[in-house]
Order: sequence, then C-alpha cells, then structure tokens
Amino acid sequence: MPVDLRIMFSELKKDVVIEEIQRRVASGEDVLSIIGECKEGLQEIGERFARGESYISELILSGKLFKETLDILAPYMKAQAKESKPIGKFLIATLKGDIHDLGKSIIAAQLKAHGFEVYDLGVDIDPKVVLEKIKEINPDFVGFSSLLTPNINVMKEAADLFIAEGVRDKFKLLIGGGITSPASQKLVGADFQTVDAMAGVHYCLKVLGRE
Repeated sequence: MPVDLRIMFSELKKDVVIEEIQRRVASGEDVLSIIGECKEGLQEIGERFARGESYISELILSGKLFKETLDILAPYMKAQAKESKPIGKFLIATLKGDIHDLGKSIIAAQLKAHGFEVYDLGVDIDPKVVLEKIKEINPDFVGFSSLLTPNINVMKEAADLFIAEGVRDKFKLLIGGGITSPASQKLVGADFQTVDAMAGVHYCLKVLGRE
C-alpha cells in the first residue's frame, strides 16, 4: 500500500518515514522528490506550531527527523544529478559565551525545508569567525540565536564588526531567542527580531519576494 510521506512526516511517524525513504531510494526514485515530500511535512508542522496547534517538542522532533532524513539521502544526492538551486543563503550561529543550540537548530531545519541553503557555524562562535564566513559565501541573511542575556552585547559586537569591515549592508541581520526583544533589535541594529522560528522564515521569504 502506498505511503504518503508528507502525512507520515507531519505525524512524526519516524519508523514509517525512514523505512519508506529507504524503500524509495532502493527502487531508484528521485532523491529530490523524496526530500520535497519530507519538506512539506516539516513545513506543515512549522505552520501548525505558528498557529498554536502543536507543541515545541513536535517542532524539535521534526527538525531532528528532517536532519536524519538528509543524512540517509546524502550519499544518493551526490550520486544523482545536480540539486535544484537554493532560493537564498542563510548563515546562522550562536555567538561566543552561549552553547544553546535549540532555537538555532529549529530555524535552520525550517529554512532548509523552505529551500534555503543554510550554513550553521555552531555554538560559542567568535564574531570574527562569522565575518570570515560572510566574506567567503556572501549570504543573503545572517542570524544569531541566544538564550543568555549577556549575549546581546556579543551580537552588537558582531554587528559593529560587520559595519567596520564594510559588509553589514550586504545582508539582512536577524536575531532570535527568548532573551531578544525590540529593544535588543535596536541596540544590535538588526533588521528583524523574533522569538518564533517560523516568523523568521516568513520574514526571509518576504524579503526575497517569495510570499
């Protein structure tokens, strides 16, 4: 009996999703179409969360499942023809002094599901490392996530560094996490602030004229 991968993913039926993915790649199905169905399921969970119809735990689990899906399919993606062109580049990091990964991982997964190429530098990252990556990849968006109040000052340090190096006007800067606010957005000089991952995704899509 055919399995609707989108529905199974949106219902977080991990075992069914993994088994179906393995069956499809073994039969030679296009990897990008498989990823596309999983993305639709991931997006559905994100939209449900944005409407207050699901819990943060589901959002976390969906991000982990999507990552596991990509890990399984990665070897097949390399073997197949070129991938579709991403709609934009997003560079994300948790800056030095903070090792929290949750919010960053959630928005990274949702951005990937919506067609972005995401560069995740990890946690406890020095602003100079972010600067070097900006110069290397020329991203459309740069995002910082944190759960520690002192990290706002590090975000400002990073933004000031970008200005000094003449790159700040080349991308949109987003900040997020429970400790961010409109006041911290103003302090940092960010283009957008949110405590909601999906709001950040929709902002990026609007900037690119995708919605």
